[in-house]
Amino acid sequence: MNNKATKLVVALATATVFVSGCQTLDPYTREEGTSQTTKGALIGAGIGAVVGLISGDDAVERRQRALIGAGIGALAGGAVGAYQDRQEAALRAELEGTGVSVARMGDNITLNMPGNVTFATDSADLSPAFFDVLNSVGKVLGEYDKTVVEVAGHTDSTGSEDYNQSLSERRAASVARYLNAQGVISQRIITLGMGELRPVADNGTPDGRQANRRVEITMVPITAS
Repeated sequence: MNNKATKLVVALATATVFVSGCQTLDPYTREEGTSQTTKGALIGAGIGAVVGLISGDDAVERRQRALIGAGIGALAGGAVGAYQDRQEAALRAELEGTGVSVARMGDNITLNMPGNVTFATDSADLSPAFFDVLNSVGKVLGEYDKTVVEVAGHTDSTGSEDYNQSLSERRAASVARYLNAQGVISQRIITLGMGELRPVADNGTPDGRQANRRVEITMVPITAS
């Protein structure tokens, strides 16, 4: 097995180990998802490899400090969870029926936007169907501005690893530019590309590749250290 295949097998196996047996039916999407209790128990055990924040605490904390210094107030104590509860409810209401899933891990909220919603194959140009979705996301992010926003691009395994890395970065940048044009200030946004290294489905099937061609947007509350 070559190095590329080995990486993908390990990543997919990790996702399978941590998610299997921990599924509940999401009343919003009518799809299976990981329960809030299970997510909390698995935060320290690798579930972040499947969904949620990628860029790491240091990058987020640096951005939080800069935003607080620029005059955006920080959340504290019980206000953090309550704020994210309201934002999550607003996102679910805005995105119902779009094919975008909303996941909660602790105080972070992640939107998973699959390939049939976001980009055409081998393109970093936003699909027309994606505009309304991003308009809705931008509206909520404007109303709930006390968050750092991580935009992560992902691809399937078609093509070379280097090409897919570049494509995922360009896709994340396209989403960030659009959100910025909708009024989300650039200082809140962290972009990164993950290429093909974090699959959520089997790249051996068309449906699996479509699921892996995705954008994930994670909202992290701005809190004082």
